[in-house]
Amino acid sequence: MKKVWNQPYLETCCRSSLHRLCLTGASGRPSGLRDDPCLERMQKMGFVQHSPQGRFLATDAGYARYRQEVLGMKRYRGGR
Repeated sequence: MKKVWNQPYLETCCRSSLHRLCLTGASGRPSGLRDDPCLERMQKMGFVQHSPQGRFLATDAGYARYRQEVLGMKRYRGGR
């Protein structure tokens, strides 16, 4: 049986937004920045939540996806 990809696809811009969000840790990212559309899209996917203070925070699912998709990527080795 073939293994089927069953996770939502993250555009490059969304992966970058998730990376920036996870780097902020518990303080999160404020609303009103250029990556709001990506953060709102990922909120619908369950990777991000919007706090009552108006900041975006990564959920446990968001951190898991970050570890898998961003930290799990092999680093570019300059053609080696």
